[in-house]
Amino acid sequence: MSTTEGNARVPVAGDKETGEPAESKGSDLIKFAKKLSKRYRCAGEGKFSLEDYPKDGGSDLGSDGKALAEKVLASSIQSLSEMQDKLYAQDRWSLLVIFQAMDAAGKDGAIKHVMSGVNPQGCEVTSFKAPNAEELDHDYLWRCMKHLPERGKIGIFNRSYYEEVLVVRVHDEILKSEKLPAELFTEDIWKERLNDIGNFESYLNNNGILVVKIFLHVSKKEQKKRFLERIDTPEKNWKFSSSDLKERKYWKEYMDAYEHLIRKTATERSPWYIVPADDKHYARIIVAAAILHALDSMNLSYPTVSKEQVAELQRLKQELLNED
Repeated sequence: MSTTEGNARVPVAGDKETGEPAESKGSDLIKFAKKLSKRYRCAGEGKFSLEDYPKDGGSDLGSDGKALAEKVLASSIQSLSEMQDKLYAQDRWSLLVIFQAMDAAGKDGAIKHVMSGVNPQGCEVTSFKAPNAEELDHDYLWRCMKHLPERGKIGIFNRSYYEEVLVVRVHDEILKSEKLPAELFTEDIWKERLNDIGNFESYLNNNGILVVKIFLHVSKKEQKKRFLERIDTPEKNWKFSSSDLKERKYWKEYMDAYEHLIRKTATERSPWYIVPADDKHYARIIVAAAILHALDSMNLSYPTVSKEQVAELQRLKQELLNED
């Protein structure tokens, strides 16, 4: 079973058309990733509306879509592992992947599954919750800057500085607790913050940190289904709280805020991906495709050694062979 995006075929394991496993078709997988991720990529060109992006794309994979998605994800994870190894060895670029979404959209699951094959030495996941007292005594970017990925590494932000133009915008009483000078509470504050975020991401780009931003686009209906599942499943009770239901009442306000921030901060170098999240399996292959696309743009390779270094390695090899 295969599907198409433009002219790109999904390179799945045991491909009958080529007779080759997906694992041996890395270049095909990258081409597919670029084609697939482009469908959901917003880089700031033209008009933008969330209504133009689907919440469920799983039907694109056909009747046995879950099995196909798992095969594609497995191949993607292997390619991600190989590219991350080169990223770490080259030690020039770094990648920051930001996940934003409404509750129960699948951020944790996407991070867990997509990054499962990556060497832990080369990846760090940071989850941002409500700022603590120390963080409130600094500017809102401060706590995120402390966790930016080093060269050669991938940083994952589970929520981020974008909360400052989301939950803080929806609940303006939070803004009043941030210890800002009173004269800075103006009607332009959200415009100013979005400009600052755009400038910050441009600064990161100019210093070799690529930024990929993932918005898991879940429907209100699917969120309700997942909330009920968390309540009805004892092992998932810990995932649900009354605050989840409280925030759900502000659905429209959040969607308006997301639409505005994506429109204002999507750029070619720091794009947003509006990932249909009602089907978790499909969402994960889109996330993997977006990350593969970003890593491929870095032209990664293992460092080469000089003739002199090769000669020295041979000398050292001989020394080892000559040991008693």
